[in-house]
Amino acid sequence: MEIVPADRPASFLLRLDGMDQSLVDLADPTRLAFEYVRRIGDVIDAHAPAGTPLRVLHVGGAGLTLARYVAITRPRSAQIVLEPDAALIEQVRAELPLPARSGIKVRPTDGRTGIAAVRDASQDLVVVDAFAAGRMPADLTPAAFWQEVARVLAPDGRLIANLVDDAPFRHARRVIAGLRQHLPELVVTAEPATLRGRRQGNLVVVAGRAAGAEIATALTAAAARSGAPYRVLDARGVSDTLGGGTPFGDQDAQPGPEPARGR
Repeated sequence: MEIVPADRPASFLLRLDGMDQSLVDLADPTRLAFEYVRRIGDVIDAHAPAGTPLRVLHVGGAGLTLARYVAITRPRSAQIVLEPDAALIEQVRAELPLPARSGIKVRPTDGRTGIAAVRDASQDLVVVDAFAAGRMPADLTPAAFWQEVARVLAPDGRLIANLVDDAPFRHARRVIAGLRQHLPELVVTAEPATLRGRRQGNLVVVAGRAAGAEIATALTAAAARSGAPYRVLDARGVSDTLGGGTPFGDQDAQPGPEPARGR
């Protein structure tokens, strides 16, 4: 793991397993430089009126880019970060310190263990963006994990999950089938090239119990304004493009696909 200067003063890249994992801009925490991270930010922005404090659980921490974004755009938010790599968090805290009274609490634990200690219906958003050696950990893929996510979400809460896959999306189909059992209203955003099968890419899944059409409309508007336009799949689009999978169970859970060369 290393933290190296990025493209601007006070801007840093966190590299894990030889890959750029996070970009943190200490001078401007609202800057979400990675395209898929910006898409996650669009979901957060659309979930509640600007400035409204949120209760957010992050499964996966890395440089805490998204937690910093929420803290600056929605002061007084209460955030929990579950990150099993204690050495990573210690280095991030030392070299990329959090602002005072950020409201961000980091727990050195994995997602499955950490979420079990979170109270029922206590979170407005759960963000799952966790990788080990460039792959989504297998223990975060089964339907039982998504059942826990649904348990901790408020009735109008939403899951935001970052999946990495390429056509024909065999892994993503199975993950989506499992989470759909518990959070049936689905929207997915992706780069057009990924949906066309040209390259591996990030599928940002948004799931909840209701108002799927509302978030799809908001994200479509955000995509049109974006410097890196992306596709938004509504409920029908998700079924057509990413449906038909068999949910993972704990016995047959698989990590995400190997990262493509160059990612």
